Amino acid sequence: MAVSQEDLYSNKIFLNAALPLVKVLATEVPELKKKFEHAHAVIQVSALYPDSPEGKVGMHFVVNSGEWLVHTCLAEDPHIELQFKSIEKLNAFFKGKITLDAIPKIHGVKKAGTLVAFVMTLLKMANVLGATEAPEKEEDQQLMVKCMFYLLTSGISQLNKMGHPEIHDWALKSPDRVYALAVNDHPEVSAYIRVKAGKTRAGRGEYKRAMPFFTLRFDSFKSALGILLGTDDMLASAKTGKLIMDGAPEFGGQIGAFMLMVGDLAK
Repeated sequence: MAVSQEDLYSNKIFLNAALPLVKVLATEVPELKKKFEHAHAVIQVSALYPDSPEGKVGMHFVVNSGEWLVHTCLAEDPHIELQFKSIEKLNAFFKGKITLDAIPKIHGVKKAGTLVAFVMTLLKMANVLGATEAPEKEEDQQLMVKCMFYLLTSGISQLNKMGHPEIHDWALKSPDRVYALAVNDHPEVSAYIRVKAGKTRAGRGEYKRAMPFFTLRFDSFKSALGILLGTDDMLASAKTGKLIMDGAPEFGGQIGAFMLMVGDLAK
């Protein structure tokens, strides 16, 4: 049976937008960072897909003593590989629909310690992205907002590159513009997407070459999570100053709609 277009979109978001967040968690969460201090491994996540030239799709990490490189392509000879039976099974696993049939085949038992640490990091990522309410501690809120900002901007860009009709049409018609997500007084927790004549590029941190055309800004991590998790009303947040739209409101609605698309495909 052919893979649906929706499953292909979801798969691209998981491989190229969500899984790269493993690097963020493994380098910023102290208890996880410690587990990779002496690790040396190429770690791959893949799914069998007969229609691709390699017979599967995937991405991989190169880990050297706590330093991480992310590659959104297959590795030639990974030390550790989590290989799913199909794109649909990979999607189901990362959407939390974990059944025996959706569990990946694991290669690389010679690096068992690194494998265990990697799986723990994957579970942490699933908890962060699958949360339904904001955590109590500010440092946990900060990490969650950062991961979600990165996921949403990268997800929009990935969907454009796949030719998603609505997003690609928007990108084709757009002049050179930058759309940003930010939290007041926390430039380290920000992300952006640059769009120009059909092409998009997502970036982490502040865009410093020019003032963004539009910024969706929040007064705190908790306010950001209220919108990102859907527990607060956007209009009410804007009226009370929790949400600030630096730019025309219609562009905020447009980006907000694309963010919802990414969120829906990742659920």
